[in-house]
Amino acid sequence: MFSVCDCSICHKRGAFVFRVANEDVRMITPLSELTLYQWGTMTAEDYFCPVCGILPLRRPRTRHMSEEDMRKGVTVFDGWAVNTRFLDAFDVDSVPRKAVHGSRLPLP
Repeated sequence: MFSVCDCSICHKRGAFVFRVANEDVRMITPLSELTLYQWGTMTAEDYFCPVCGILPLRRPRTRHMSEEDMRKGVTVFDGWAVNTRFLDAFDVDSVPRKAVHGSRLPLP
């Protein structure tokens, strides 16, 4: 399922993400050539191009869930969240989407 998050960062950059398992992601540009940005809990990892600023993918913070979060039903995910808006010839209006309320996640 494609997700649209309402946190301040995702909302402002217009992220439209699809979660992909580690083994299904093929990187053409090495991670070492992208810039890493982290904020808040320092658990999510946003990778973006240092030249143009496009954010093609991120590692969600849900791979670092606490016992309390898991008791609340938060699912651990250790893959990548790919921002499909950066893909050529992908029609974001043609797929169903799920609202993610990142603005309601607890702060550190």
